[in-house]
Amino acid sequence: MTAEHPTGSPPAGTTHTAYPPGLADQAAETIRQRLIAGELVPGQQLSEAALSDDLAISRNTLREAFRALTYEGLLTHQHHRGVFVVVPTIASIIDIYRVRRIIECQALTQALPKHPAGERMRTASAEALRLRDAGDWVGVGTANMEFHSAIVSLADSQRLDALYANVSAELRLAFSLLDDPEFLHGPYVDLNTTIDTLYAEGRTAEAGVALNDYLLQSERTVLAAYTRHGA
Repeated sequence: MTAEHPTGSPPAGTTHTAYPPGLADQAAETIRQRLIAGELVPGQQLSEAALSDDLAISRNTLREAFRALTYEGLLTHQHHRGVFVVVPTIASIIDIYRVRRIIECQALTQALPKHPAGERMRTASAEALRLRDAGDWVGVGTANMEFHSAIVSLADSQRLDALYANVSAELRLAFSLLDDPEFLHGPYVDLNTTIDTLYAEGRTAEAGVALNDYLLQSERTVLAAYTRHGA
């Protein structure tokens, strides 16, 4: 049997078998996606009994998923009390936006033309417009996150995609602490369309600059709302 190469790529002349994720990994991903969708909120206690039944897994498997998400900073374990969704801090929000600017702006500036993720960008941008017209501002926030996830996918890196899923979950938790989703998401729907258009026209350097300005504005908006609401 040939040992797997440390980087995940097989040595020359060998084949590499891709194994599906285990049940704990799948459970962690499901919980992560629920965080991104805003279905779980900061400070919420997670019931082992309810979640293990809902996900059709054992409690031991669920605890493995909890440990992984705790390591990622999305959950926290309180002794003798249980597992809770984390409550973001101002310091963590500043760090989230720092990471976003590094990853997203580089991915967009260096993106190849007509990348498949470009279609995801267009779809998410159109969905945000539709949901804005419907007055579904929580939905707009979810569509915006999909737009930015698609930008990261321009880099063709599974590691960056995984990292960004974690960042998206943390960001949604920050949004959940504030009570005005229209204020948080409204200004960026048209900006998504602008950035998508610049990318489609091959003007990736301009798109990267526009995205950097966008993220700086978004960070200031979120931090100002935090300060105002005493979060």
